[in-house]
Amino acid sequence: MSFAQSILLTGFPGFIAERLVEKLATPEAQFFLLVQPPFVERATAAVERIADETGTPLENFALLAGDITDENFGLTGEDLAEVRDETTDVFHLAAVYDLAVEKELAYRVNLDGTRNVNEFCKSLPHLQRYNYVSTCYVAGKREGRILEDELEHDAGFRNYYEETKYLAEREVEALKATMPVTVYRPSVVVGDSRTGETAKYDGIYYLIHYLRKNPGLLRLVNVGNKNVRLNLVPVDFVVDAIAALSRDESAIGKTVAVADPEPLTTAELFDAIAEKLTGKKSVVAPPPALIEKSLMLNASPPLSGLPHAAVPYFFIAQTYDTSVADELLGPKGIKCPNFRDYVGNLLKFVVEHPTLSEATTGPQASLPG
Repeated sequence: MSFAQSILLTGFPGFIAERLVEKLATPEAQFFLLVQPPFVERATAAVERIADETGTPLENFALLAGDITDENFGLTGEDLAEVRDETTDVFHLAAVYDLAVEKELAYRVNLDGTRNVNEFCKSLPHLQRYNYVSTCYVAGKREGRILEDELEHDAGFRNYYEETKYLAEREVEALKATMPVTVYRPSVVVGDSRTGETAKYDGIYYLIHYLRKNPGLLRLVNVGNKNVRLNLVPVDFVVDAIAALSRDESAIGKTVAVADPEPLTTAELFDAIAEKLTGKKSVVAPPPALIEKSLMLNASPPLSGLPHAAVPYFFIAQTYDTSVADELLGPKGIKCPNFRDYVGNLLKFVVEHPTLSEATTGPQASLPG
């Protein structure tokens, strides 16, 4: 059978990857889904669900047990030849999304893995688009407004996650001169704006869990910052944006910030959650420097639920320009919703699912990017 599109996607069945496949699935599309061996069983169940819900024949999906850290992902023989000959579109999502990741693992997966994907893309005779998912946090310790066409800097990084995603994006950026590349930089990904569904409780969920411990009391003291904005994007917006732009030729050669153009300050986020939980906002706002120092004390993580690795992300003095994204997504009617409009759905999901199992989270987490 001849397909209009043959998609190779890494990182399946991660939370974003699974939803993206569902969004892209049609009877005219073929999928080569690269799956790490421990997740083959879950990937099989995910494919069966997607096929049933989208009306896409099950035979359109091929699960490839492999790893981006291996040359040709560990594929050999007929499997390798078929994928190489038929792939028209590549979506590279696989990465270690962990703010506390060790250096060796970060470099091996995020950088060396992306190099392997890049080399594989170079060998594809029918490649029409290489879609690479990066992160807004390639900006590292830069401050101020970050433009989508800006990448190179020497400001440093907070962790090896940021550093290796930056180095990996540099490698992909270099391919734009010879390949049809689109780079996507999501900010902090949260749950679905409509259902609240998420794959991991991190980021803003630390604040949600903190306030839920004793909403009436803890909402009194706002631990946010009136001058710092935390850019949040619901997973459905991220998926809609990537799916739409992957089909838009005007996005070729572009780097797109998949971010909220009007993010709330961390103080506003605190009040949005507090008000949804209690009907009331905060009363007192201590100096941000005092809050940050307190959160970095050894006794803080057990009490606040916020690990030290995540603290800096609530005090980052940088914003992400979305001019390219707005220009490309505006005509398509795709816009990031305001956090206040969907925070209730996030809270409802947390209440109904106080814990998330490893079977739910899968190989990817919803940390920055």
